[in-house]
Amino acid sequence: MARIAGVNIPTNKRVVIALQYIHGIGAKKAEEICAKASVPAERRVNQLTDQEVLVIRETIDRDYIVEGDLRREVSMNIKRLMDLGVYRGLRHRRNLPVRGQRTHTNARTRKGKAKPIAGKKK
Repeated sequence: MARIAGVNIPTNKRVVIALQYIHGIGAKKAEEICAKASVPAERRVNQLTDQEVLVIRETIDRDYIVEGDLRREVSMNIKRLMDLGVYRGLRHRRNLPVRGQRTHTNARTRKGKAKPIAGKKK
């Protein structure tokens, strides 16, 4: 099992798919990494040599922000918005949708389970 960026990537999947198990790497970036490391995209992880795994690991460390660093950066951006008191920060603080969605109905993923209001039924 190859360990890249602190994540054990699955051994029997193709390299492009397995790299997507790392937080911050999607389909496009996985393709780019394979191209930079000159690894065929259709090759399986268990067929990679140690040298190829090392090249992939170095490419990710050098060119991309992934896993803990990316999570930290995103949370710091949200914290900055909240500290500034801008509208987006207030929405984050109140656990409401940030990007302009309606909240009269829907938005249950963000707001949580519906709470009954006493005396509402008529």
